[in-house]
Amino acid sequence: MKRIFLFLLTNLAIVAVLSVTMRLLGVEPYLNANGLNLNALFTFALVMGMGGSFISLMLSKWMAKMSVGAVVIETPSDPTERWLVDTVARQAKQAGIGMPEVAIFETGDVNAFATGMNRDNALVAVSTGLLQSMSRQEAEAVLGHEITHVANGDMVTLALIQGVVNTFVMFLSRVIGYTVDKVVFKTERGTGPAFFITMIISELVLGILASIIVMWFSRQREFRADRGGATLSSKQNMISALERLQAVHTAPLPERMAAFGISGGNSGLMRLFMTHPPLEERIAALKATQ
Repeated sequence: MKRIFLFLLTNLAIVAVLSVTMRLLGVEPYLNANGLNLNALFTFALVMGMGGSFISLMLSKWMAKMSVGAVVIETPSDPTERWLVDTVARQAKQAGIGMPEVAIFETGDVNAFATGMNRDNALVAVSTGLLQSMSRQEAEAVLGHEITHVANGDMVTLALIQGVVNTFVMFLSRVIGYTVDKVVFKTERGTGPAFFITMIISELVLGILASIIVMWFSRQREFRADRGGATLSSKQNMISALERLQAVHTAPLPERMAAFGISGGNSGLMRLFMTHPPLEERIAALKATQ
């Protein structure tokens, strides 16, 4: 989950910086200087929204490394590192992608993630906690799950979806702000404080609602990655890996503590904002596959 959280946080920060920059340069005020220019506004929102999303994608690998202190294995120094690199290399070849960077990060949590801008320049990292808690068969399935994310281009697709979401949030929030300013507060020249206040509130509300779409996609891709992990390792290994997570985390994890590419929580309305389906649903879905 942290991989997705970092991507979304970086995306929001970049969009905010781009928005402020455009305002300081006088680009955004120009859009409504003589009445709201919807075509120009949509173009502006598209450039800003997609730009923020893809800059976030370009930074995703670096951000992920920095956030967990992942150390890339340049030359394996022990049998575990050698097994890890060899397993990733074998699975990457099976999946038809370039060899990813392989890294380990120090934490007792059972975590793993894959990220990167394209299929042939990715990063796959596992925690020391995962290597200590799981058998090699289970860890192999987890690696297959992450390699499948890369092979499916999940981060690129996420960036596209987030870019579209950004575009419409920025476009609609400004239309709402302009409408409230002109219709309700009847500002005659330029835009008044109501425009900026309404626009900011609209961006927050629409952003929260739009994130439901992004999270839905994130949950669907986990089921696909589980099937990929089962193919690159074995169905039983993937099921065992998910069951191991259930054993390690006997109580539902807070979403902020959920494994990067493996686990997630489940509670009421929060389900709409989950990046990962509940483990029991993922296990049941795998068992139901032929």
